[in-house]
Amino acid sequence: MSNAQAVTDADFEGQVEQAAGLTVVDFWATWCGPCRMIAPILDQLAVDYVGQVKMTKLDVDANIKTATRFNVRSIPMLLFFKDGKVVDQIVGAVPRQAIEAKLKQHVAAA
Repeated sequence: MSNAQAVTDADFEGQVEQAAGLTVVDFWATWCGPCRMIAPILDQLAVDYVGQVKMTKLDVDANIKTATRFNVRSIPMLLFFKDGKVVDQIVGAVPRQAIEAKLKQHVAAA
């Protein structure tokens, strides 16, 4: 069971774009090996930063409208939203330290 909340085309606006604070969206797909590599890292960060960061996942195959809207061409892609606006991104499978550094940077700026 993932600690990250699944979001879809239907609820993306309410769950991410209208959310206060920092929300991270993991654009992923079931067939994507690198996506599966970073999934446990994101799950652990969701626990470590509970109350500070909302961690979400969007399956690009099932939610083409949102993936297209944010120009997702490579996955995994993490978009960092602050109060509903994109403030940062990471493309590709990166180590936990790289993701956590971005989290800390945006949580500290809150």
